[in-house]
Amino acid sequence: MNPNPTLKKLGFTERDRVAIVHVDDLGMCQASLTAFAELVDFGIVSSGAVMMPCPWAPAAAAYCRAHPRADVGVHLTLTSEWETYRWGPLSTRDAGSGLLDSEGCFHRTSEEAQACADPEAVALELRTQLDRGLAAGIDATHIDTHMGTVAHPKFIMGYVQLALERGLPPMIPRLDEAGWRALNIDAETAAFAAQVIAQLEAQGLPLLDHIDSLPLDRPDGRIEQAKRAFDRLPAGLTHFLIHASADTPELRAITPDAPSRIADYQAFMSPELRRYVRDSGVQIIGYRALRDLMR
Repeated sequence: MNPNPTLKKLGFTERDRVAIVHVDDLGMCQASLTAFAELVDFGIVSSGAVMMPCPWAPAAAAYCRAHPRADVGVHLTLTSEWETYRWGPLSTRDAGSGLLDSEGCFHRTSEEAQACADPEAVALELRTQLDRGLAAGIDATHIDTHMGTVAHPKFIMGYVQLALERGLPPMIPRLDEAGWRALNIDAETAAFAAQVIAQLEAQGLPLLDHIDSLPLDRPDGRIEQAKRAFDRLPAGLTHFLIHASADTPELRAITPDAPSRIADYQAFMSPELRRYVRDSGVQIIGYRALRDLMR
């Protein structure tokens, strides 16, 4: 692909390595919010996003009201993946929407949601979640997607339309057709996605070059994992996501990947990693800079 025009608009060159260091799943539980508040103050993390259907979303919104310069978006949610800790849609309780599983919550997997949910119901749910966050005092800097569920031909245009209407940058990689095919997407969908990306960029929508993350199944040696991840960041704009949470009994009861979430928090609170990132040449920004370009 051609160099990302967003980089030039932000004052970077096409050779610069620029990253948004992003914490997913804010408001999923108390531990997620505690970690984010400390990580933002510590200085490596530059952004996060709130899951509005989750129990600790009101506390996350209260944090945003108290810290209006915090770079926080809405983590648009269509799944509820844990075994006994569940949540559901804000816009409806109608089983006909396809948003609900047999327990009255969101489906546990993206594949189930994509197979069952009505696109109009999804578009309404995404809009409702964003509106709920804005009404609660979250000065949303962007929107992104929990478990990548909106990345489906049925749902993606509702997601994009919401971003354009509200002047919010969406988490979308600027891939060409070959790039989409490399993600195991069929040829027809890949061609459609590449066409949409070209149209969005022509409209001036700031898009990402890369999306990267630390794995949720290998908690050991997290600082070294993070160092290697920053070393391999290519030129361009990367959404680099982690799932940092404080170590609490609640978190450990909710999810089997709690050790990796705790390891993310501990690693990104490490002075050693902070020094390494600052010396790496990677430029850290938030989504607010991209939102300013749109507006």
